[in-house]
Amino acid sequence: MRTPPGISPTVFATALAEFAAVVGKDWVFSTDEDAALYRDAYSPLQGTSEDRWASAAVAPATAEEVQAVVKIANRHSIPLYAISTGKNLGYGGSAPNYSGSVVVDLKRMNRIIEVNESNCYAIVEPGVSYFDLYNHIQERKLKVWLDVPDPGWGSLVGNALDHGVGHTTSRFRNHFDAHCGMEVVLANGEMLRTGMGAMPNSKTWAQYKMGFGPILDGLFSQSNMGIVTKMGFWLMPQPEAFMHAVVMAPRYDDLHPLVETLKYVENLGIAPGPPELGSPLLGAGGETKSLVDMFFNGPPKMDKQQAALVAGSKLGFSSALQQYGLDNGVPYWSLNLTFYGPAKVIAAQWEAVQDIANAAIKGAKFSNGPILTDAQDAAAKQLIYPQNVGVPNLEFFAFGSRAGGNPQPANGHMWFSPVIPQTAEGIFEANRVFDEATRTIPLLQNLPMFNLRPFSLPSPFHERTFLFILGFPILDDPAVNKSIIAAFRELIRIGAEHGWGEYRTPSIFQDQVMGTYSYNDNMLRRVNETIKDALDPNGILSPGRYGIWPKAMRGVAK
Repeated sequence: MRTPPGISPTVFATALAEFAAVVGKDWVFSTDEDAALYRDAYSPLQGTSEDRWASAAVAPATAEEVQAVVKIANRHSIPLYAISTGKNLGYGGSAPNYSGSVVVDLKRMNRIIEVNESNCYAIVEPGVSYFDLYNHIQERKLKVWLDVPDPGWGSLVGNALDHGVGHTTSRFRNHFDAHCGMEVVLANGEMLRTGMGAMPNSKTWAQYKMGFGPILDGLFSQSNMGIVTKMGFWLMPQPEAFMHAVVMAPRYDDLHPLVETLKYVENLGIAPGPPELGSPLLGAGGETKSLVDMFFNGPPKMDKQQAALVAGSKLGFSSALQQYGLDNGVPYWSLNLTFYGPAKVIAAQWEAVQDIANAAIKGAKFSNGPILTDAQDAAAKQLIYPQNVGVPNLEFFAFGSRAGGNPQPANGHMWFSPVIPQTAEGIFEANRVFDEATRTIPLLQNLPMFNLRPFSLPSPFHERTFLFILGFPILDDPAVNKSIIAAFRELIRIGAEHGWGEYRTPSIFQDQVMGTYSYNDNMLRRVNETIKDALDPNGILSPGRYGIWPKAMRGVAK
């Protein structure tokens, strides 16, 4: 059995025995084999002494048990690391930032406390997955939809606290923005409820976000200020119908008016569903569904002339390639849109989008699928990407499997995901900058998942910005993984030089990324540290999470 740094075996054994007295001995995991289950399955540090490890884990079943665990940890100075379900693969998994921490595994706290159909909200504990809540809703035939991320096995609470995103309307796609009220265990074991939940017997916990006084909820997202034990979420009313449609633009420079069209129709609420950009001419599908298909079946098939022109293009452009598209009716760009609501409203919205695009893009073309009403049927028949209609699944993990489009899968992946401006200029500049980076970082040229060339289009999950997401593989070779880590760090540095900050990142890069938010001598980090010291003077809660270290560990433990 390993012990946390600076903690004697005797003290640690005492703490574990006290944890067991609270949660039951079957829910304290202290053998090396048990603790190994909490490593990051996608860690690029696997096989090295630097890999992050847990000394033990404890799984409380109630908020009161979490309080007791935290109080015990405080008495014995045991560092804790809280996880909801530990499914944050690609961004650190269930491994602690600070090796030797005891993982507080909240998977047993899986109660769905309330789902209100009339006011469209749910209140859940952190162990509730998207599958759990979806099944609960379906079994009771409630007329509400979830907004789900690509893999549905994760926790609503955990995903929202890590600023995860989904696939329905912008109002629900940003999962932390869609939350309403939370219950938090602080480092001293006391319980805090935010918003309207701070009022005993509140009738509007998950309906009114602000409450009274300062809004504290943000302190507990991407941080280590407390352990969230309950959270409210706004749900989407089940629409009468939905429809997928595509706007197509013929020329390279049409990306400018196409992006402006995207912003206009989304921000006005004319096209409320998830927009996705693609390039049929470059062989880059604009639907997440087509990305999943690509992992199974390989890239879209092109004739030899088109493939040669694409290979010879620079940053996705050549006049010959553009002319090929014009001659053969292959659009340079596509904008995929999803509409929700009454059928007559959908028809009117789509007509308005076509009018707007026609006025902005010479030669724009359009296509649309049928107006559908059954989300489960449409998802099962692949008539629409299931997540776009709130149906969770695990299809996106196809990219980690051995398939026709992925004959040599990696052992895992990491996501480099900076936020860039929501403009065509931003897309072109990001491609130029990161294309140049591949020439100065030779390793990037041959990585199987590094999906920049010939041109990479961003993800429009958030309103008013894009995410420029690039995948890094984790291989079964510590030396290569070391080079991958160095390349990832270099891209973080390059992105920051251009004003593009990561929106989330694997745990091993969180100190570096926090350092890029350095305005006024790293004032953001210094304020976070001040709050951390006030709320958690012993520094026991998730040390180092998101680059926030307690006073005793600053500059020492990484």
